[in-house]
Amino acid sequence: MRSLSSPTAQPSALDAEDFQAFVLSRGTHLYRTACLLTGGDSHLAEDLVQETLGRMFAKWGRRGRIENPAAYAQSVLVNAFIATRRRKSSAELPTPRFEDDPARGRDEELRLTLLAELGRLEARDRAVLVLRYWEDHSVEETARMLGLSVSAVKSRSSRALARLREQLGADFLTFAES
Repeated sequence: MRSLSSPTAQPSALDAEDFQAFVLSRGTHLYRTACLLTGGDSHLAEDLVQETLGRMFAKWGRRGRIENPAAYAQSVLVNAFIATRRRKSSAELPTPRFEDDPARGRDEELRLTLLAELGRLEARDRAVLVLRYWEDHSVEETARMLGLSVSAVKSRSSRALARLREQLGADFLTFAES
């Protein structure tokens, strides 16, 4: 029998089946969150989810130490996103970015505008807004996931929302209301 405390212990076949069930139940949610964090960059979102799941599998055999695997996966995803934003090369693109031709409509334009403006925010501010308002996590949960204090989450979300309002301007507010 393998020791769960051994750092070289590999997950068993049973653990692999459990992990596969976890991926099937949480994979779509992780991908959606990653898309929001990356401003709609589906390729980077896929990379982030893959990195998250890789890190999760490495610890899966020892998951008795992880109280809530879904919350842990969310935290790993957000931290992986923030780490990629810190790397200087993560902002370099080999070719100009071509936007998909979205279906024309008010909701799609609104969503694309919001995603573009979210992409201009600092990585931690974007993570706070996505977790708080898109993922609907409490201030306390967001603070725990990001390793911040509750007051830091409140001040970051307040400042980030103010920056979004400033970036979007009055024209956007009248567009969104009509």
